[in-house]
Amino acid sequence: MISVVIPTLDEAERIGALVGSLRREGVEVVVVDGGSRDATPALARAAGAVVLRCDRGRAGQLRRGSENANGDVILFLHADTRLCDGWLEALVGAVRDPACSGGAFAFRLAERGFFFRWIEFWVGVRNALFRLPYGDQALFVRSSDFHEAGGFPKIPIMEDVAFVQTMKERGRISILPSRITTSSRRYQAMGPFRTWVVNQLAMAGFFMGMPSEELACLYRSREKSLGIWIKHLMKTAKSRCICFFKQREKSVDDQEN
Repeated sequence: MISVVIPTLDEAERIGALVGSLRREGVEVVVVDGGSRDATPALARAAGAVVLRCDRGRAGQLRRGSENANGDVILFLHADTRLCDGWLEALVGAVRDPACSGGAFAFRLAERGFFFRWIEFWVGVRNALFRLPYGDQALFVRSSDFHEAGGFPKIPIMEDVAFVQTMKERGRISILPSRITTSSRRYQAMGPFRTWVVNQLAMAGFFMGMPSEELACLYRSREKSLGIWIKHLMKTAKSRCICFFKQREKSVDDQEN
């Protein structure tokens, strides 16, 4: 049995059709609403989804949904993403491999244009080199593995990246060649290039160990100049370097003693 968990916030325009298409595939659909001001919960319920409510915040919504999913496999799907033909068979084939700890689908943006194709190209490079899909690629995992690994961490941002890093320690992350289609609305809101740059800076901050609350604050204020991002990243890098050299110095002292 497959359970699809969808976090929502004001998605009345698309949630009914999405849930309906998934239910026709015979899968369980769990919609976790973060306080929509429109008819999202009612439309999702009418289309056949189990509807839950919790505080706004994707990580919390995903955790709440996973706790109420009954499937052997959980697929985490964004409300503005559409799965491709044959996705179910591809997913089942992947999780039958015991060496696979989880996975995601290849990435495609709905809108056409050179820069959108450029973004798709670099997502493909990231997946090929690092096996590091994001949440907008429809992450999937066996339910037992998900709960044994502790699920999504309780952090305000980058919960998908942190979770994938944990799953990589348990096995191979499969990137299925089937392409899901994601809306480009978040790229269009601030401009595709600027959005892409901010995403890369956020990723850099995460792997450099920037506190998640600080990182989330910066990301929510994406209109801030890129110079502010650089300033915070430099501050984090300096802190990490100081910490590294202190640990190295302590290690040398311990060896001498």
